[in-house]
Amino acid sequence: MHPISAYLPKIKMIIVPVKEGENIERALKKFKRKFEKTGVVKELRSRQQFNKPSVLKRLKMEHAIYVQQLRQNEE
Repeated sequence: MHPISAYLPKIKMIIVPVKEGENIERALKKFKRKFEKTGVVKELRSRQQFNKPSVLKRLKMEHAIYVQQLRQNEE
């Protein structure tokens, strides 16, 4: 039997070093930026609804076409 911790998602802490005398708004801005990079909110929103594999494949293909067109226009 596996321990319960094997089933729980790995928890990662966001550490924001705050210099002495640094503005709290600036520290919050750093935290928000780091939190956005983790992609937690994006993943939660994607898990709220089920998307069929065919829909995901189509969206991925559309994105690839879009990126390819951007690169061609850049040249």
